Amino acid sequence: MVKLTHRIATAEDAPAIIELMQVSILKNMASFLSADQIEAAKETMGIDWTLIEDETYFVVQTEHDGHSIMVGCGGWGKRRTLYGGDHTLGRDDSYSDPAVEAARIRAMYTHPEWIRCGVGSFLLELGEAAARDAGFKSIELGSTIPGEPFYLARDYVEVSRSTSDSANGAGKTVIKMVKKLQ
Repeated sequence: MVKLTHRIATAEDAPAIIELMQVSILKNMASFLSADQIEAAKETMGIDWTLIEDETYFVVQTEHDGHSIMVGCGGWGKRRTLYGGDHTLGRDDSYSDPAVEAARIRAMYTHPEWIRCGVGSFLLELGEAAARDAGFKSIELGSTIPGEPFYLARDYVEVSRSTSDSANGAGKTVIKMVKKLQ
């Protein structure tokens, strides 16, 4: 069993987070999406500085060959933006009201060499627990097609699905999913 640890991401982690995001997008989506669809997905995927500033973004690490390495990153958001990086159009960075609105699971990435080792589940549990502790009663996310089976297995329910055209003409699908926090 892999021993995972976590900490809150800092600005100094940004280069390593971006590198992990890029390799994760390229490798982990390849069995689900075409090369054009992966390029389309990159239009909205990327670092979101509000998550780092809000201290709601985690870095997951493990020991490997005597060194601590980053194997995943992700977190939760207390803002209304459902998905995407700083460059994503249509963002709403105002704060959600925990009494009536959902928190968001955001920007989950696992290094391809560490998939099926519990990294994603660990990140999801961290985000759900932190959102619950902040008073949120439900949580939602914008899943990609590759992420959908993972979230369905963890009791998220699809509420909508939308596909839009990207700059290269390939469709990019976002699946809005929700879960009650108990």
